[in-house]
Amino acid sequence: MTDLRSAPIGVFDSGAGGISVLKRLWALMPNEQYLYFGDSANAPYGTRPLETIRDLTVAAVEHLLDAGCKAIVLACNTATSAAAAELREAHPDVPIIGLEPALKPAALFGDHPTVVVMATPLTLREAKFQALADRFADRCELIRLPAPELVTLVEQNKMGTPELWAYLEDLFAPLDKDSIDCLVLGCTHFPFARRELRAILGSRPVFFDGAVGEAKYTAVVLESRGLRAPDNAVGAIRFESSDPEKLPLLEQLFSFDL
Repeated sequence: MTDLRSAPIGVFDSGAGGISVLKRLWALMPNEQYLYFGDSANAPYGTRPLETIRDLTVAAVEHLLDAGCKAIVLACNTATSAAAAELREAHPDVPIIGLEPALKPAALFGDHPTVVVMATPLTLREAKFQALADRFADRCELIRLPAPELVTLVEQNKMGTPELWAYLEDLFAPLDKDSIDCLVLGCTHFPFARRELRAILGSRPVFFDGAVGEAKYTAVVLESRGLRAPDNAVGAIRFESSDPEKLPLLEQLFSFDL
């Protein structure tokens, strides 16, 4: 019988953004095998129809399962919103860990904070996020901020460029930046613009993203199912992309200081 403990953890994102989750997983469980698949040929997902996103996500996850992955980490808020429920129903024996914007810890930070949630348009309009927003409506002042072009800029490796700076400055121009208490990075691509966001917004906002929580929850789920790799196992990461030209970017972002 195959020992699933030595099988890889599949990590999926619409492109390169999920590397921010992979980095957290690796820091927490460096003795695991990981297979990262980024669908950069079809990125960004957040501006596509829901049915298209669902089909692309299901196809990507089937690819990872065919490669022998013991668990799937959806390192993408948009893919989670579109397809997590369907995937769990189709694969009840496989841990499928989803991601959602870290609104809860932001809403509970301080006394009725002003919380800006940056995310893709689909994430912000889906019922899953609306239900989350409704839960904490009386605990914070919530501002939704769609930022679809930021995904594209990260996919194009534009971190630190004038183009990225200009986009972010225009994005936040209508807001009172001095009143923002919390910024939720509701897409896994967005942490790669953390330095630019901090420079534009100043020191006041506390940044939140769901990557750390998702990594911790993945470890708990694997442990509860007896799927954690042995402590003496040697970990490794394999990168795959639907756009082979993006493979160097995946490796570069893995070394990016978040």
